[in-house]
Amino acid sequence: MTDGQGSGLFIAFEGGDGAGKSTQAARLAESLEAMGCSVLRTREPGGTPIGEKLRSLVLDHGNGTIDTRTEALMFAASRAAHVSQVIVPALARGVVVITDRYIDSSVAYQGAGRGLGTEDVRRLNEWATEGLWPDLTVLLDVEPGHGRERRTAGAAAEDRLESEPDDFHARIRTAFLDLAETRPREYLVLPANRPIDELAAAILERVKALLGASR
Repeated sequence: MTDGQGSGLFIAFEGGDGAGKSTQAARLAESLEAMGCSVLRTREPGGTPIGEKLRSLVLDHGNGTIDTRTEALMFAASRAAHVSQVIVPALARGVVVITDRYIDSSVAYQGAGRGLGTEDVRRLNEWATEGLWPDLTVLLDVEPGHGRERRTAGAAAEDRLESEPDDFHARIRTAFLDLAETRPREYLVLPANRPIDELAAAILERVKALLGASR
């Protein structure tokens, strides 16, 4: 949580590939900026120069075999830089930070999807981030087949993780829902197939409540 990190608010969007996280993160940022909030929208892996290089290495095809532990460590390394160089300084300035993915993605993808163990991956990333957790995690729950239809629409190509089979994505979906169940007060779980405007309104309502409580 952001206690001790200034007066900012830290919001993470999570969910399977094709859930619409980027769309909703952008909608939330626009709404908050219209309200006069200072907002930083960012993403993982990425958010810093080294993070973007690691993103390309771990997600693009053609970089050779990446074993599961190396993959988990690359995500954690990108996240460590992201938190120390971008997220913590922004929170200290009172900014609302909105990130497209955070620790729970590693717990779900590498911990459950790759079978490395959710607790081991969580501990690795807690160390990498010095225990910084979001004030709110918005989980857009998407059925694997529906997510694939969304992300392959038009000429879109799938990255290394997106192209994994549906049973991989089913394990990830279950892991996300399990994480939300363990921390219900810090999660907002919404069906990804709801209309975009309805989702945006529900997310904004929850964030406004958090802003009111923190001011």
